[in-house]
Amino acid sequence: MAIRVVRLGTPRASDEGVRVGTVRRPPRGVPRAGHASRDFYDVWLPALAPSDELVKEAMRATDDRGWQRFVRRYRQEMKRPDAEHLLALLAALSKQSNVAVGCYCEDESRCHRSVLRELLREHGATLA
Repeated sequence: MAIRVVRLGTPRASDEGVRVGTVRRPPRGVPRAGHASRDFYDVWLPALAPSDELVKEAMRATDDRGWQRFVRRYRQEMKRPDAEHLLALLAALSKQSNVAVGCYCEDESRCHRSVLRELLREHGATLA
């Protein structure tokens, strides 16, 4: 059992389990009823997404310094009690079931999901 970090909208692995969208906004032009069938997510959890302001900042970050600033600020946002509780919940679930968390970004190395992977690890999650 483990958490898999994925790109939303990509084909699911056969043993992926519930797919959780950790994004601020649902996919554009996709009716709510199509989110799961089009491999976006089964459950939407925007509380683990960066704030709108931080997403805009990340989009403007063109160098490592800007990216590191984003990482620091996202980690700070994830210290909120609601986010901490959700990270702990996902870590606990990873011990008993398969779960996937993800975002739309093509390049994981410049996406909050790379930081989310580390946060989950720090909270004791089993990662695929």
